[in-house]
Amino acid sequence: MTPGGSLRVHAPDGTPEVAAGDDLLGLVLTVLGDAGLDLADGDVLVVTSKAVAKAEGRVVDGTREEHLDAETARLVARRGPTRIVRTHHGLTLAAAGIDASNVATGRVVLLPVDPDATAGRLREEVLARTGRTVGVVVTDTAGRAWREGQTDIAVGAAGLVVLDDHAGRVDAHGNPLLVTAPAVADEVAGAAERAQGKLHARPFAVVRGRADLVLAADDDGPGARALVRPEGADLFGWGAREAVVRAVRGDVEDAAPFGSAAAVEDLVTALGVALGDGAAVRPAGPGLLHLDLDPGGGHHPAREGGMHAVVFAHGWVADRAAGSSTYALRPRSAGPPAGP
Repeated sequence: MTPGGSLRVHAPDGTPEVAAGDDLLGLVLTVLGDAGLDLADGDVLVVTSKAVAKAEGRVVDGTREEHLDAETARLVARRGPTRIVRTHHGLTLAAAGIDASNVATGRVVLLPVDPDATAGRLREEVLARTGRTVGVVVTDTAGRAWREGQTDIAVGAAGLVVLDDHAGRVDAHGNPLLVTAPAVADEVAGAAERAQGKLHARPFAVVRGRADLVLAADDDGPGARALVRPEGADLFGWGAREAVVRAVRGDVEDAAPFGSAAAVEDLVTALGVALGDGAAVRPAGPGLLHLDLDPGGGHHPAREGGMHAVVFAHGWVADRAAGSSTYALRPRSAGPPAGP
């Protein structure tokens, strides 16, 4: 970082409307030159995904709804007409990031197909045209769980440390840092957005002061995809309502977002809370459980349905013994139970 920890962001005016096939970097360099700015080694060039998408011909006729299914890998949550989805990039965004602003009426802008690859190409072009080694970030706007408002995030990156993993370091008091990992690419995106604004036709910015994050010219780094948690690694793979519905449905194709199988102790606790008194769970071998829904006899369809939902959401399978109220519980990945 520069002396004093300063960070400077330049987002000049004067960028014309971007159209399919435009030389995006050429536009950037022209606008920078008109503003009396030159790229320097260690700068981070930040470009909005909308500008990238327009240059790459991702403006299409129609509405969000008409293109949403094709841009969606799976639905995460729905509230009225609003759909939060996981895109084919692995991003979780409202309406798959499809944007109807700053575009002609009756048209929408889709996200770039591969923002990391685009960032890599822009970085390579900067080096070829200017001789400068920079980082490149492609940004989009996203909401945040638990917080109002939106902020820009990195959906593509090249030549930049995107996640500053502090694991193994210690703080000033000697305490070990175990899970601290600032998403610096997202922080750069947010800083740039403050200078760009949403209504000022400034689709790019230059962030200066974090040359320590910029990688060597021959190293594009892991890209923004490194910030995306894989299916099942996120604690919120479904919306709250959708999680209930998917657990009750119990389709094996819906299992991945719930993550890997929970520990035996966690499953037992959850079953105790959900089923209450009148159900007995006991160990039945390594990693296996025996469940009797009604030790006193009888059959309770409602309790059985709740049990299956809890077991499914925790990554387990319940195999019912023929003609009884007892079940053998096993982790979903453990395979079918052994024969009699």
